[in-house]
Amino acid sequence: MMKPRVIVNVAMSADGKIALPDRTEVKISGKEDFRRVHQLRDSVDAILVGIGTVLADDPKLTVKEEYVEDPDHPLKVVLDSGGRTPKDARLFDEGEWLIVTTEEVGREGWIRCGESGRVDLNVLMEELFERGVEELLVEGGGEVVSSFFEEGLVDEFTVFVGSVIIGGRDAPTPVDGEGAAGLNETVRLKFCEFERMDDGILLRYEVDDR
Repeated sequence: MMKPRVIVNVAMSADGKIALPDRTEVKISGKEDFRRVHQLRDSVDAILVGIGTVLADDPKLTVKEEYVEDPDHPLKVVLDSGGRTPKDARLFDEGEWLIVTTEEVGREGWIRCGESGRVDLNVLMEELFERGVEELLVEGGGEVVSSFFEEGLVDEFTVFVGSVIIGGRDAPTPVDGEGAAGLNETVRLKFCEFERMDDGILLRYEVDDR
């Protein structure tokens, strides 16, 4: 299958959480990491998030000129199997976008990939590759990231670990979903490099489980 190179980029607390148990956002990254993320966005062809992220944070999914001069805004891709993306979502304000659903929505810029309430990521990867997307940045949330790992689509995993403890058995993590049912379902990573950044550390891995 021809597909884009997939980079998963997340920020988490020192105890592996990304938000409070009620999904309230917690500031984990600092200015250095924000700059890195926006430079990363500027370097890829598309950025992908799930509908949960859109409904919770209403992100623009653009590259800030504060961090990148004369940025190239990537294609914004949203996984929205139920067609719930609000018409006034900020991601529609500028740039190109693509809403991926399983329903017959009939709106320009919406495509259907899969049925039974779950987007078929393999079909989507082929569709994006045909549209010229050679590198895709996946930013979450946890269910989306889990799905990409489950389908064996991730090539690189980059995580910023901030110096904060959140706690809570129900607090979301970078990779949620059902998780591995056995040792044979775990995903092995190859550690590549680390960098001290802000008041934390950036870790980069390649997926070594093909």
